[in-house]
Amino acid sequence: MIPVTKSYLPNKDKYKAYVDKIYESEWLTNNGSLLQELEKRLAEYLGVKNIILVANGSLALQLAYKALNLTGEVITTPFSFVATANTLAWEGLKPVFSDIDPDTFNLAPENIESLITEKTSAIVPVHVFGNPCEIEAIQNIADKHSLKVVYDAAHAFGSGYKGQSVLNYGDASTLSFHATKLFHTIEGGAVITSNDELARSIRQMVNFGMTSSTKIESVGTNAKMNEFEAAMGLCVLDEIENIKNGRQRIWQIYKRGLEGVVDFQKWNEFGRNNYAYAPVLFQFEADLLEVEAKLKKGGVLPRRYFYPSLDTLSYLNEKGACEVSRSIASRILCIPIYPSLEKDQIKKIVRIISGY
Repeated sequence: MIPVTKSYLPNKDKYKAYVDKIYESEWLTNNGSLLQELEKRLAEYLGVKNIILVANGSLALQLAYKALNLTGEVITTPFSFVATANTLAWEGLKPVFSDIDPDTFNLAPENIESLITEKTSAIVPVHVFGNPCEIEAIQNIADKHSLKVVYDAAHAFGSGYKGQSVLNYGDASTLSFHATKLFHTIEGGAVITSNDELARSIRQMVNFGMTSSTKIESVGTNAKMNEFEAAMGLCVLDEIENIKNGRQRIWQIYKRGLEGVVDFQKWNEFGRNNYAYAPVLFQFEADLLEVEAKLKKGGVLPRRYFYPSLDTLSYLNEKGACEVSRSIASRILCIPIYPSLEKDQIKKIVRIISGY
């Protein structure tokens, strides 16, 4: 079977060498030396000021919400993985869904302002499939209404905007380092911010609100990344350019082979693609279902990602429908993309989709 994604496993001997260091130090977690090394290297690689590594991407979002003191309603996208909205609800915040652009799949800025009320405290956009949002337009709305902006950048590792990391915008950005991501630490995530005081507050929250073994200064949780995960991250980071190049090669074959057969996401003209995903859009849901069945019959496992549109979930949404998001969600399919995917496998996928 050809899965939609496959976890990248770096050189085993290199990982074992890091594990040997862990055994020598007997320091398994709680801001160990490997975690500190990974934070430093990631900050340099991504070009960001403060990066705080945590246990997973959901906790990264929750820490950002908590540190920014968000309350009431938060405007966000219905076209995302459910963690974006669930983390808001988990923190006692109310997701208010704003519809998306039919071409970029990101929040459409023109839909946001009419949803702002006296209860709104923030906007949480998503760089969908790593595609940078309309950053200036969103920030202008936030500034006008004194709102915070937290970018769910779970897909945007290595994505760029106007010559720098897309992670440098908003009050904070969050990453997921889940095993299936472009860059991973098995499980893990990060909060990125240029605000030093916000970074200090988040670091404190990661470790139960403690600043020393005898001093507790705030509410906190256990969101720590351990040393074995940091070791995996160091290994993957060593090979990240090869990973990105492999994905880019596959994406370009899909683009050439499927042009005119399916539609592709419109990339931000100022953005740099990280080739983390290969989403294709069909004209009708029936077409998608037909192709999905043929792919599965041929041993290929695509994924309807993101489906369903989050505004269809009754426990999250009490207001009107986001029609564009619902339409896109019903017609989009992510097809396999990972460096070890072989050329004949890629051609097989193109052939099946082209022949529907």
